[in-house]
Amino acid sequence: MNLMVFTDLDGTLLDHDDYSYEAAQEGLERIRYQQIPLVFTSSKTRLEIERLQAAMQIREPFISENGAAIFFPDGYRNFKLDAGFRRPPYTVVQLGATYSEIRRFVYSVKERFSLKGFGDLSVAEIELLTGLSPEQALLAKQREFTEPFLIEHETKIDEFAPIAASRGFEVTSGRRFFHLAGIRQDKGRAVRQCAQMFARNTEGGVVTLGLGDSANDISMLKSVDIPILLPRFDGSYENIDLFNLIKANRPGSSGWNEALIDVLNGLEEWRIAK
Repeated sequence: MNLMVFTDLDGTLLDHDDYSYEAAQEGLERIRYQQIPLVFTSSKTRLEIERLQAAMQIREPFISENGAAIFFPDGYRNFKLDAGFRRPPYTVVQLGATYSEIRRFVYSVKERFSLKGFGDLSVAEIELLTGLSPEQALLAKQREFTEPFLIEHETKIDEFAPIAASRGFEVTSGRRFFHLAGIRQDKGRAVRQCAQMFARNTEGGVVTLGLGDSANDISMLKSVDIPILLPRFDGSYENIDLFNLIKANRPGSSGWNEALIDVLNGLEEWRIAK
């Protein structure tokens, strides 16, 4: 049995207020030692994820912008990939719309709905809204497939969503922003496709584990064998109905660490007993 881990970042592996992953170090070290693939599955951009991977000394595939694309590093585990296109240093499997397509739609509706996307915000405004540093905010603004946005009157989101759908886009809700993306993409679809690519290149198949905390993680949690839901920073949980759902006790990196290690220990005991 080969385990692979898919994880959301903001509010899950990264703490809500300061984006720290310090309390997850034990779990991260355990994953490195056991050579378990850790696939970041996030609303973050490619550049943001690359920066975080470099800081953590991780070289693994990742899923950017809420399931928009899967990035496999060149030469990764000598995998033979039967999908995607080359964009050095990656093979990329694109599932989402392009950013230019999304921005054209945003421009056509933003006055009607008093809507502001990242493309309308300055780096300083993104920094203020997110708590990111100026450098991090600049990376967050470099979108390729999706648009985080604010809408002045959130009650209008129910009116806005069908219009977006008629143009081939879907609205999802994150912790700080709504997200506009191609209607064919979501984290769950990307996770399933990524897991299939691993299974085709791994003897004995794979078992998937996923960790998330918000509405846009639901499709991911429904697509893995072992779903773990973290509470939000206020202690409440996203409403999700899964018979095998594990609920972490704490939010952020400490909850991520505790829940992951509990599962890894349980799998080790199962292997020994078997």
